[in-house]
Amino acid sequence: MSPASPLDDIDRRIIAILQTDGRRAYSLIASDVGIPASSVRYRVQRLQDAGILQIVGIANPLTIGFDRMAMIGIRVRPGMAQMVCRALRELPETAYVIMTAGRFDVMAEVICRDTDHFTDLVTRRLHLIDGIVTTDSFFVLEVHKLAYGWGVGEVETSVLDAPGPPDDAGIDQRADR
Repeated sequence: MSPASPLDDIDRRIIAILQTDGRRAYSLIASDVGIPASSVRYRVQRLQDAGILQIVGIANPLTIGFDRMAMIGIRVRPGMAQMVCRALRELPETAYVIMTAGRFDVMAEVICRDTDHFTDLVTRRLHLIDGIVTTDSFFVLEVHKLAYGWGVGEVETSVLDAPGPPDDAGIDQRADR
């Protein structure tokens, strides 16, 4: 994969299929994209090794015993945003850490067991990270969409018609809904 064009059309199609169904068999993906299963296996491994693709199971934290999910907007001292992001990504409670432009320098999604856990995280650990000036917390009350299939360019839509969870199974993570 060259730095200028890290993905070819086959890589994009494989990623799109796996975003729809991360458990789809390599043999079925191979049939969908017209290459041998061994090539699919190699490409998936290469994409994972390059940090382009990660295959994980996604659960709604609010339905599996975590009572507090929040987005935290963070203002930092000038020049400290990257260091703060590195410190935040090491916390087990952070699910998502990004450097932003606008009102906040950094945003972090955190998942905690309960209010006490969240309070400890913010007052005892988060505020002790060098560079953090202020935080503003936004509690998640309900999750209406939790999706990770945002697309990878033009791909055949028929390949993306893999079966998904039933409509009554909770959060629908399929990108085509």
